[in-house]
Amino acid sequence: MAAAKKAVLGPLVGAVDQGTSSTRFLVFNSKTAELLSHHQVEIKQEFPREGWVEQDPKEILQSVYECIEKTCEKLGELNIDISNIKAIGVSNQRETTVVWDKLTGEPLYNAVAAPVSPGPSDPGAVFPSGSSIPAAGTSSVWLDLRTQSTVENLSKRIPGNNNFVKSKTGLPLSTYFSAVKLRWLLDNVRKVQKAVEEDRALFGTIDSWLIWSLTGGANGGVHCTDVTNASRTMLFNIHSLEWDKELCEFFEIPMKVLPNVRSSSEIYGLMKAGALEGVPISGCLGDQSAALVGQMCFQDGQAKNTYGTGCFLLCNTGRKCVFSEHGLLTTVAYKLGRDKPVYYALEGSVAIAGAVIRWLRDNLGIIKSSEEIEKLAKEVGTSYGCYFVPAFSGLYAPYWEPSARGIICGLTQFTNKCHIAFAALEAVCFQTREILDAMNRDCGIPLSHLQVDGGMTNNKILMQLQADILYIPVVKPSMPETTALGAAMAAGAAEGVGVWSLEPEDLSAVTMERFEPQINAEESEIRYSTWKKAVMKSVGWVTTQSSESGDPSIFCSLPLGFFIVSSMVMLIGARYISGIP
Repeated sequence: MAAAKKAVLGPLVGAVDQGTSSTRFLVFNSKTAELLSHHQVEIKQEFPREGWVEQDPKEILQSVYECIEKTCEKLGELNIDISNIKAIGVSNQRETTVVWDKLTGEPLYNAVAAPVSPGPSDPGAVFPSGSSIPAAGTSSVWLDLRTQSTVENLSKRIPGNNNFVKSKTGLPLSTYFSAVKLRWLLDNVRKVQKAVEEDRALFGTIDSWLIWSLTGGANGGVHCTDVTNASRTMLFNIHSLEWDKELCEFFEIPMKVLPNVRSSSEIYGLMKAGALEGVPISGCLGDQSAALVGQMCFQDGQAKNTYGTGCFLLCNTGRKCVFSEHGLLTTVAYKLGRDKPVYYALEGSVAIAGAVIRWLRDNLGIIKSSEEIEKLAKEVGTSYGCYFVPAFSGLYAPYWEPSARGIICGLTQFTNKCHIAFAALEAVCFQTREILDAMNRDCGIPLSHLQVDGGMTNNKILMQLQADILYIPVVKPSMPETTALGAAMAAGAAEGVGVWSLEPEDLSAVTMERFEPQINAEESEIRYSTWKKAVMKSVGWVTTQSSESGDPSIFCSLPLGFFIVSSMVMLIGARYISGIP
């Protein structure tokens, strides 16, 4: 036992990995990057109306505490002393928006969240006048669509030839980012309005909410965020690295509610409760930036794709901002220390990746667990001409088309659930190819290989399909937890902690699994062009009016109303003419 204990002694670093579907806490050996233990808790999503997705910030916070406690118990069972944990990093789902009361520590509304599979509409949730607001204590997640009309109204105020929002932030005006969610909360939730008026309201993305709560909350909690999360709000100037007064005035956001912006690697505060009380929180990165760091993509032109609820492809562009001509985002990659330079990235996001597997499981019921999809796909080895475009909430990069909705096309009498399962996996790969093509055009240097991570990379069929569809090798690290690893690296490298060296010669060599293309280039191109045809058929399905209308009345359809009334008149007239009593 003593020998086993000595084998894992040395500085350890913990990482909170808070995502849209689960929270995890993982502990790494800072000298070897070995994952020693972890615990995971699933997070509920609420769908008060179609296109609305929310999560409870208090549930998210509680899940963090639970994961930390359970992981510490597991370390104890392994004879690992938790006093060796010298720092904690935080990695989080990014654009999700929380507003809370700084005096009570209570959220003022739910976190606005991602509609992975929208639930039935709630007829009681009618906005804005006489509104029935869903229960307080929730957060606004990244793919929630309720802000579409807010975006349309704001876009009318931007001159066509002077998109100052994009030039300052690197982002298009979209429902995706935090500023419009916060604007919606200020417009529609009286509790939030009142708290702002009384100077009680604090705004933050999930990282801010967690760090504030873990460092004391209403009793001295630190209200901060890092540059990577700030760069996803549409309120942050990515050139000056400050909240932008002009942007805040444009969105009518009071600057007093915003967190202090810090680097991604410095001591923000100490844990004030739980098994790790007194341990510094010293790393903070939005989940995709954390994965870029965890994949050690520190050189210009290195790229990674993370396969989770969505897919996120980031390419490090070094110390220069590259603005995309092909629908990608310019974002802050990381700033690993107060006095260290900022690095930028181009990013393309696929809204629905792992979420499509969840949809097949929860909505269609063709699989009982996410792992089953690989088995189904393997049975047929082809989609048999079936294409699945999972645009459940519109198309994101490179299209940015909110009117799109999901379609399955190319069906024949021969198509079965195995072909649909295969098509779902192909959809993830085709969407990644679209992002990669755009990235290659913007950077001018085609990628020689793609580094991958995330839970879905355990699916070997998916990884092989990805190599075939991209027609370049796909490279997967043997330790797939790169998002948490990146947060741990940032925390361990912070000034005042100093247990993790980020010097190239000190970084641990990582063993990789490599997937080479196994089809010819012509077949790859034919499949890709057919996919693009399917994408075009998914566009233009909904308008803002139809998607946001909550009137359940049968007469909300005027033609249907006329049909029913005229039918009744004709029936009465016919009875009268025929003399039927």
